[in-house]
Amino acid sequence: MEVEQKDIVITLKDKVKKLLSLYNNLKAENTELKKQIEEYNIQLKNKEAELDFLKNKHNKLKIAKSLTASTGDSHDAKIKINRIVREIDKCIALLNR
Repeated sequence: MEVEQKDIVITLKDKVKKLLSLYNNLKAENTELKKQIEEYNIQLKNKEAELDFLKNKHNKLKIAKSLTASTGDSHDAKIKINRIVREIDKCIALLNR
């Protein structure tokens, strides 16, 4: 009877050791995955900032192209400039909110 109890205790100890080892491995993996998530979030923020910059640059290029692509007609140029001024006024109004 006593031998059976010792065997049970030994088996139980082995299982507990295995569980602790598995727990520690999973804990380390979890920490590593959290670091990866943090790095990916930083990369995402950088890419979003880069995208905003490129969108802004693209809009500026479109405006510059539309102004230079004019046929020389001053009336069309005035209309385009007035439209741009209205867009700027809208932006200023949004910033003042």
